[in-house]
Amino acid sequence: MKIGFIGLGNMGAPMAANLMRAGHTVTGFDLVAPCPEGVHKAQDVLEAVRGADVVLTMLPNGAILRDVAAQVIPAMQAGAVLCDCSTVDVDSARAVADLAVAAGLGALDAPVSGGVGGAAAGTLTFMVGGSDAAFATVLPLFESMGQKAVHCGAAGAGQAAKICNNMILGATMAVTCEAFALADKLGLDRARMFDVVSTSSGYSWSMNAYCPAPGIGPQSPADNDYKPGFAAELMLKDLRLSQQAAEAVDADTPMGARATELYTAFVESEDGKGRDFSALLPRFVARGRA
Repeated sequence: MKIGFIGLGNMGAPMAANLMRAGHTVTGFDLVAPCPEGVHKAQDVLEAVRGADVVLTMLPNGAILRDVAAQVIPAMQAGAVLCDCSTVDVDSARAVADLAVAAGLGALDAPVSGGVGGAAAGTLTFMVGGSDAAFATVLPLFESMGQKAVHCGAAGAGQAAKICNNMILGATMAVTCEAFALADKLGLDRARMFDVVSTSSGYSWSMNAYCPAPGIGPQSPADNDYKPGFAAELMLKDLRLSQQAAEAVDADTPMGARATELYTAFVESEDGKGRDFSALLPRFVARGRA
């Protein structure tokens, strides 16, 4: 396929490179980041999408997505698919899909889980909203960039799934860090706590696959001085999206709200910016009860 790829940052660049290695012709554009080797560099977004069968975007937020979509949709060829892999608000995803469909295009919102490591390794999970036809068109690309693609429903369903997933992730990582800090103060060895919790009812991805305690469990950012695999400010962004969505539909999400408060303080008032989201652990270890 001929692919246009807009947004070649930490996630987009390895995703574009994996598509190129799978044999697709990829033209990329980013205002700042360089193109990966083998990806043709476009001079602007219009050059990136011209003649493309699928246009992929990986952008910072919904406002930028809307702006880029307004530019590229009129320039895309009839029948092409616009597939946004950013994590944005559900309203923006649906608005962009409506514009694309009105212009005779397919549209998908397909946010990812797996972080920078998953993008590089080609093991991302895609949560996808949009039509069956558009999903079928882009499925081979998802398979080149990831290990799983789940068609969640109509436009916006992919973003809804991502927001719900990351609300769970933020809350479970926070309580996992709290539990390790409590264990420390109770004199419980961290390795023994991990052995118990990871094989009993406290099991979670935050504990078992991404343990926030250095030297415990599989290797994670905790073993690299909390250099981000998934930055705390990105977790905060996703948690804020969850609370925005909850307010819009009048959903009661007190645990999500509390996780949002914790990450807001961590990123904006403490030392969390630029650190992995699991770096809440040293934060809890250093603090007592308020």
